[in-house]
Amino acid sequence: MKWSMSSRFLAVGCAALLVSIAAGPRLLADGANGDDRKQDRKEDRDDRGQGHDNDDPRIKRGFDISPVPLNLRGRNRELVGLGSYLVNAVGGCNDCHTSPAYAPGGNPHLGEPTVVNATNYLAGGQAFGPFISRNLTPDPTSRRPANLTLDEFITIMRTGIDDDAVPPNVPSASNDLLQVMPWPVYQNMTTRELRAIYEYLSAIPHAEPPAAP
Repeated sequence: MKWSMSSRFLAVGCAALLVSIAAGPRLLADGANGDDRKQDRKEDRDDRGQGHDNDDPRIKRGFDISPVPLNLRGRNRELVGLGSYLVNAVGGCNDCHTSPAYAPGGNPHLGEPTVVNATNYLAGGQAFGPFISRNLTPDPTSRRPANLTLDEFITIMRTGIDDDAVPPNVPSASNDLLQVMPWPVYQNMTTRELRAIYEYLSAIPHAEPPAAP
C-alpha cells in the first residue's frame, strides 16, 4: 500500500524518525493498542449514552471549520467533530493532500482570505519529489478513507510501514517506510485521536485530484 498510488505521507510536517524493522512494528501496534481500543469502545458507549464529549470545545470548533459537508449517518458525532479539529486545525492535512490546497483568490500565503479548495479536498495529487500525496477521501466502493480499515490506518500512523512495495522504497524494499509524512509525530497521538481522524475522513465526500494539465 503506497500513499496516493505512490505517495508516502498523510500531512504536512517533517518526519524526523524512521523505524528500522518491518514486521515488528505491526505486532507492537496491535499489542500496545489493544487496551486503548477497549477503552475507546467504552468511551464511545459513554458518548452515545451521556453526550459528555459535547463539552469539549474542539468538537464544535471542528464542525465550524470543516470545509466540506459531512455525512454523520451511522458515525460517532463527537469523534467526527474532534477528527475535523485534528485534521483542519492541528495536522495541516490540507496542505499536502489537497491540490491545490486553496481555491483561487483564497491563498493566505498571498495575503488573501483563506478559502480551502473544497472541490479537491484531501483528494491527493500533490507532488513532493518522487512522492505523490494520496487520496484520503472515502473509496467509492469500500467507503473507507484511502481504502484503509481502521486497524490498517492506526498501524500506519503508529509505525510508518508502507507495504505496497511501489518504488522508491526507503530505507529498503524489505523495510519500506513512509517518507515526507510526519508519522513519527502522529504516532504520539492517543488511539482515540487517531480513531477520530479516521471517523472524520469517513464522513467527508469522495473527491478526485484535478486532472493533469
